[in-house]
Amino acid sequence: MKLSKILSVTILSAVAFVACDSNNDPSIAAPDTYEFTRNGESSVSFSGQTTRIQMSTELISAMMDFNNTTEELLLEMYRNETATGGDADPFQNPELNEATKNIKGKVAASTDYFASNTQLSADIKNQFEFWLSAQVNEVFPNENSLAASGQPGQIADGSSTRYVNSKGFEYNQLVGKSLIGALMTDQMLNNYLSTSVLDAGTNREDNNNGTLAENANYTNMEHKWDEAYGYLFGNADNPSNPTVGQGSGFLNTYLGRVDNDDDFTGIAQETFEAFILGRAAIEAGAYDIRDQQAQTIRENISTVIAVRAIYYLQSGKSALEQSTPDYGAAFHDLSEAYGFMFSLKFSRVPNSDSPYLSSQEIDVMLDQLEDGEGLWDIEPSVLDDMSETIAAQFDFTVEQAAS
Repeated sequence: MKLSKILSVTILSAVAFVACDSNNDPSIAAPDTYEFTRNGESSVSFSGQTTRIQMSTELISAMMDFNNTTEELLLEMYRNETATGGDADPFQNPELNEATKNIKGKVAASTDYFASNTQLSADIKNQFEFWLSAQVNEVFPNENSLAASGQPGQIADGSSTRYVNSKGFEYNQLVGKSLIGALMTDQMLNNYLSTSVLDAGTNREDNNNGTLAENANYTNMEHKWDEAYGYLFGNADNPSNPTVGQGSGFLNTYLGRVDNDDDFTGIAQETFEAFILGRAAIEAGAYDIRDQQAQTIRENISTVIAVRAIYYLQSGKSALEQSTPDYGAAFHDLSEAYGFMFSLKFSRVPNSDSPYLSSQEIDVMLDQLEDGEGLWDIEPSVLDDMSETIAAQFDFTVEQAAS
């Protein structure tokens, strides 16, 4: 993994991007921020990505609203099919209720991974519906019960209270962390940054000729690249020059957390610069440079997911190995680990058509977490084995990821 210059860190431990030197090709004039214009107006657009991030944020929040949330509401927030029934206004933000976008349609829906595997796509989409329904049907009725092996309910985690299923998993963490892969990462790495999407139809010819999309100020190719960018920074306060680590617990948040680890400092700036240079390369018609930047982004985003999977596996292990096991802390960490491991299915090895670990390899590990009594009887050595299996596919160690 190539790392570039160190970022400035605010007192909130969020990282503010500094002016970039991404223009490593003198033929391309790359700006310092993600700002591109045509005829004096912005040519950047990723509103659909911002909408889906905001929908996902509200969905995760609603999963913990024991007093007001219903199964129908959660499924409607996921599907957003108000035209065919369901709650009329599932979202708190009225703009989301007016949107025609939805989360489900873009889950496991990339061209490269799922265009020829529609059954797997459907299975993954349905997995999220199962988790949403189970939160209401299994966890909600046991809100005031103490969790135990085989018994859903609440469990203490320091000053926090976690709500787990009968095997110790928090469904809200499974949904939230798995959306990082199944929605944001899959659409970014395997759809919008894919040459099959960027160069679809007459996109190259149109981009070369400056032919704009209908009623738009961008070419189709520019827009596809922007949409990939939107799944990372589309919900930042200033998307053109975002503060990394800012967000609602999705990709931007964890890019920042990984960057704050001394072993990975620079990964955020490098990713930001790759997006800028790739977009500038599209304007210049330099498609080889565009594709090189896509590979950098694939490597870095995949690395972020893998690092956090190992980080939470090791955090959960540490909580279990205390003289008196801290099950609440362990279950919370291992629920997050489960989601990040699930998200690894959507990672992408640069210059390949494959994830770093296959769905089958990931499922073997996830099954180990769920076997028997689930997290109640998971062995720390198993968590070490999983961590080593993941790290072996990357250029970092378990110790580096766990710090």
